[in-house]
Amino acid sequence: MTTHRLHGLAAPVTIRLDRWGLPHIKAQGLEDLFFAQGFNAARDRLWQIDLWRKRGLGLLAADFGPGYLMQDRAARLFLYRGDMAPEWAAYGDDAEAICTAFAAGINAGVDQVLAGQMPMPQEFAVLGTKPAHWLTEDVVRIRTHCLTRNAGSELARAQVLALADPDVDLLRAPLNPPVDAGEWAVNAGAGLPAHALAVFELATAPVTFSADRLAAGLEEAPRWSRVDPRKTVVQAPSVEGSNNWVVAGSRTATGRAIMASDPHRAHAAPSLRYMVHLTAPGIDLIGAGEPSSPGIMAGHNGHAAFSLTIFCADQEDVMVYETDADRYRYGAGWEDMQVIKEVFAVKGHPDQRFDLHFTRHGPVVWQEEGRALALQTVFTQAGTAPYMASLKSMRATSWDGFKAAVESWGAPSVNLVYADTDGGVGWQAAGYVPRRTGWRGLVPVAGDGRFEWDGFMAASALPRLDNPAQGYVHSANEMNLPPEAQHGPAIGHEWFEDLRAARIADTLAARDDHDLTSSTALQTDTGSPFAARLIAMIPQDAAGRDLLALWDGRSDAASAPALLYEVWLSSHLRPALLALVAPDQELRRYLMPGNIPVVTELLEGQHPKLATRAGLDRPAMRDALMRETLAAALADVTERLGNDPTAWRWGDLHHGWFDHALTPLGESFDLGPWPKGGGNTSIMLAHHEASDYRVRIGASVRMVIDVGAWDNSLWINAPGQSGMHDSPHLADLAPLWAAGDYVPLAYSEAAVAEATVQTITLLPA
Repeated sequence: MTTHRLHGLAAPVTIRLDRWGLPHIKAQGLEDLFFAQGFNAARDRLWQIDLWRKRGLGLLAADFGPGYLMQDRAARLFLYRGDMAPEWAAYGDDAEAICTAFAAGINAGVDQVLAGQMPMPQEFAVLGTKPAHWLTEDVVRIRTHCLTRNAGSELARAQVLALADPDVDLLRAPLNPPVDAGEWAVNAGAGLPAHALAVFELATAPVTFSADRLAAGLEEAPRWSRVDPRKTVVQAPSVEGSNNWVVAGSRTATGRAIMASDPHRAHAAPSLRYMVHLTAPGIDLIGAGEPSSPGIMAGHNGHAAFSLTIFCADQEDVMVYETDADRYRYGAGWEDMQVIKEVFAVKGHPDQRFDLHFTRHGPVVWQEEGRALALQTVFTQAGTAPYMASLKSMRATSWDGFKAAVESWGAPSVNLVYADTDGGVGWQAAGYVPRRTGWRGLVPVAGDGRFEWDGFMAASALPRLDNPAQGYVHSANEMNLPPEAQHGPAIGHEWFEDLRAARIADTLAARDDHDLTSSTALQTDTGSPFAARLIAMIPQDAAGRDLLALWDGRSDAASAPALLYEVWLSSHLRPALLALVAPDQELRRYLMPGNIPVVTELLEGQHPKLATRAGLDRPAMRDALMRETLAAALADVTERLGNDPTAWRWGDLHHGWFDHALTPLGESFDLGPWPKGGGNTSIMLAHHEASDYRVRIGASVRMVIDVGAWDNSLWINAPGQSGMHDSPHLADLAPLWAAGDYVPLAYSEAAVAEATVQTITLLPA
């Protein structure tokens, strides 16, 4: 047993680590509980949360030098700068006290590390830095790690419209509900450079390391202000595949509800998510959160289970201005930009000073002679720290109470599903969604006052289902607006493909005896909803067709047909089709890699204008494309894996992989590979790029909760719970995750005691 004496703690706390690295934290009071959660985050994930804080607050250059100065400047443009009273109020009456205790716990952990009482993570030694202390406000003021949309898509659409027509842009981002041609009359993006949102992209980027960047001198700082095509400095591609559902007791074998959750994000070492169990008088929570935030966002509280996926509401707009120096035209006159002077510490150099400019709509991210661009985003509003409204909703014990708690859910916009032991079941869309009149937020618009937000739609104005007769609720980032919401104020038009959600709904509707096994099987379903449709269009005489003809469409790691299909689709069919639609490389780069549903529909004849543009309006031309690209894929796979198809395995090419930020410096901190099933459209989304087929986006955390019989519940978090390189929990869960397996989610006192392998005791100093 390990003991730590800590200032700031009122009474003893125990942290029991189970055999899978999940900490079960038990305290005698609420503030001690969240103090201990913060301390545990520092114990297990200090490098990660320290880097996240410095990135979000714009403090990287102080540790890493001038190569990070532009990223610091970008981040500070998007800090919350408003009144803290409404900010705290949005998250609950005790939110400030919880965050104060949480930050104090982190600081106590930092003190233990600096004093040598706990190990210093290796990354600090590699870079010659130290962890810093937190302020309470640091927990909520950072906005740039949140998911909002769709500023980047607005600019990209403006670029495509300058080079082609709206039909071509569907290959990049389909619109649902569709819009008529008059929508593009509001486009103010003509002539904007492709890099006009580079500052925003930099602000939302993870921190990357290279020898060149760390060695940059002050005069080289501006060089590190753009992103490159491989996303070296900026975040992973915008791909979502999150799933969740609740099956009511009327459709399960036990009569108890089942809640399933597998939020998808970019994979990294350590994992974005962290599982934790928090127990104190009046609270007994277990589930997944992020290590830098108190509480949990998905899991259960011993009475109710809850989880979330992204609801693709549009929460930002690109505003374009006519300017005169630091004035911009608004209404009948001109307004001055607000200028905030910021000081930046820079390692090895004097402090640097930059002026940050803001309009009434938000931060100015690009400016040239006579024009400027600002981003209007919910980031600037009180109550939009990501997931922080969970501090209220995670403690709700009724469906009505849960809905009331998420009324102030600001960001990201989410699909929330819920089930409790009293039989309550529901789905609620939540998030601050701007009310727009006269435009739908699909292209940049003039910032001169003609296009203003009229407040927000909050949860009570967004769609929901209350105890539906069908006996289940679900979401998978699909377009799930009911008809009446599709014709009112714009909520969103850019959703992810709908067939994952349809496959989930069909499976849930097909039986009335669901159990945990059926939900884990559905979470790890590798089937592609597009495979059979694409294979049906392959000419009978095409080389390689025989291998695909009898395939079940499941991209399992051991499947040879899956290997051929995935390589054909990713490396040959889609690139060849885009080259036909967009011979101009400048246009084609906006469309890459090509939306799979629209590609499939185009080949089936559903987009005649696109087909004509590509020269595929004649069956013979389509057949030739299919034949030639499949032959090229067959040759490609043969060159990679040999002449014997019986020896081919999708998992030999498609690997689970967890990048670590320091690997480019020569440190071998990446984790992987593990053979991995799934693909870019399966329910078990395992997103890969044709460049290397590594799985870099998907579910790291999965949970299946037996509502009421809590100890039956299951979970996994890859690569592991810990970020410490000498921990047995650094990557112990990754092989199970890759195989689609789970471990028990111990909850009761007896189950926790049986699973405990280590106890840490925290005592007041």
